[in-house]
Amino acid sequence: MISYLLVVCLVVYHLLFIMFVWSYWKTIFTKPLNPSKEFHLSYTDREQIEREDRGEGQQEVLRRMAKELPIYTRTLSGAIRYCDRCQLVKPDRCHHCSVCDKCILKMDHHCPWVNNCVGFSNYKFFFLFLAYSLLYCMFIAATDLHFFIKFWTNGLPDTQAKFHIMFLFFAAAMFSISLSSLFGYHCWLVSKNRSTLEAFRAPVFRHGPDKNGFSLGCSKNIKQAFGDEKKYWLLPVFTSLGDGCSFPTCLVNQDPEQPPTPAGHNSTTKNTADGHPFPAKPLRDSQNHLLGSGHTWSEGASDDEKSKLG
Repeated sequence: MISYLLVVCLVVYHLLFIMFVWSYWKTIFTKPLNPSKEFHLSYTDREQIEREDRGEGQQEVLRRMAKELPIYTRTLSGAIRYCDRCQLVKPDRCHHCSVCDKCILKMDHHCPWVNNCVGFSNYKFFFLFLAYSLLYCMFIAATDLHFFIKFWTNGLPDTQAKFHIMFLFFAAAMFSISLSSLFGYHCWLVSKNRSTLEAFRAPVFRHGPDKNGFSLGCSKNIKQAFGDEKKYWLLPVFTSLGDGCSFPTCLVNQDPEQPPTPAGHNSTTKNTADGHPFPAKPLRDSQNHLLGSGHTWSEGASDDEKSKLG
């Protein structure tokens, strides 16, 4: 019986260790994705922006360019989000990392523990790294607990190994506590389809800040981060949906997991500043299935908005 338990413990330990190292490796060495060429200013546009003073002149150039791009979010003042360093129009959920000195798609944060930016390309790996490191530390603490109790009851031989057991238990227990809070926080972020940056500062759409603008409901939010096929969810292989440049939006102020709005109130669209209804469908075909057939363009949508679907 004892030998059987030892075999089980060894198998579980090495399985958790392999998954922990694999996800950690992928988090570190997966390059964060940068915006595609369509978001970069052309040579002519760069020259024109350099000639224009900061303000309406530059915004006119950026607005003209943004008409052809799948962009919903704006700055707090309602301007097009533009990066002076990278000279590009920022896609939705993209931010400039001051450490990497690059614009990162769906940037979550720059993590010093992995010496890398956590974003669209490696967020799933980072999440699994937290999960497997937490399980790894909890397993070590649990298997060491029996010997730790013996240490305090003087049930262990008087050798230096006693202090190794004590240190191992305290280290594993402390890491388990700290990792559990961080992992729980990111579970909440995934369920709400928010990044760490968006949790601190809500994304701004044309109708104003909306903390739930990208939330499609818990199950669909999870699929955005982990993909459609559940058999790959626990493996550190890339399965996230989309291209990182455009995202489905609900464009409502209420949480989609809360009770529906009263009858007669249209919760799938919002009016923009010019009176046109806001679209409630993603611009990229690769993510259309997330919203399902129940989400459609409103009949009053402008021709410009419909033409963006291509």
